[in-house]
Amino acid sequence: MKEFVIGKNDEGQRLDRFIGKAIPLLPPSLAQKYIRLKRIKVNGKGSRRDYKLALGDTLQCYINDEFFVKPSEKDAHLHIREPKLDIVYEDRHILLVNKPEGMLCHSAVDYSYNTLIAHIQAYLREKGEWNPADENSFAPALCNRIDRNTQGIVIAAKTAEALRVMNEKIKNREIDKFYLCIVHGVPKPSEGTLTDYIFKDASKNQVYVRKTPEKGAKKAVTKYKTLKTKNGLSLLECELVTGRTHQIRAQLAAAGHPLLGDGKYGRESRNKPYGESSQALCSYRLRFSFKTDAGELNYLNGREFSIQKIGFIKKYFE
Repeated sequence: MKEFVIGKNDEGQRLDRFIGKAIPLLPPSLAQKYIRLKRIKVNGKGSRRDYKLALGDTLQCYINDEFFVKPSEKDAHLHIREPKLDIVYEDRHILLVNKPEGMLCHSAVDYSYNTLIAHIQAYLREKGEWNPADENSFAPALCNRIDRNTQGIVIAAKTAEALRVMNEKIKNREIDKFYLCIVHGVPKPSEGTLTDYIFKDASKNQVYVRKTPEKGAKKAVTKYKTLKTKNGLSLLECELVTGRTHQIRAQLAAAGHPLLGDGKYGRESRNKPYGESSQALCSYRLRFSFKTDAGELNYLNGREFSIQKIGFIKKYFE
């Protein structure tokens, strides 16, 4: 049991709304149920959910300790009251979601519950496809990640077997990933392959491109094709042959064509006239190209999925 004494900053609030703020891990539906069953009391008595709290009121909450623990990545889904997902494809094994620009895939160093994986887990919990209480170790998980300020398709596994297979296929490059981006200038030639060596500085979360091999650098290969040019900008389609951190952003910048809005690898002086503060990059298409057995996921082989609504394309290349 945990008690709360209502102070000056809390008085006047509805009971159910106060509970939602004071115990954020407690799902709203369960909070309403506990109020109804008098497991949440005001001054030792049952109360209505719309009761207006008064200064000095004491709340007794007969609620499991798990709802009072400090929030962490694994229970972030309990914070999500209304999961918001742009679902590209879903079946009983996997979920393909269009992650919006500005959303983290996972929480960063500073804890945040408004992440893609939290929304996915909350969504599957609401559907009844996943119940943490019934699992010993598995939770729905992301198979790939993209940067916070990059929009695009992310694969989530609903089952442990799907997670194992997808991780294996990504590692063995049996899933083709295509991106759309806008760059400064006009690449010459208009179509080609960038082959470089990328060194990652984890402390700065930044990579450096080298033209020749060196210790600690990994080979990075990106195929690109110019689709349109307009007003000093070019729309490119890029295919990842390898999957290095910030690969497209860093390689194109090193080639003299940084992404529009990219403050890390581009120049502020080139981005300022456009007023863009995040990179014009979207992981818009993927294709399952299994070369080896995928077990229960063999039905996906040869299938391709894409997203059509990409804000920066509409803005600059209608």
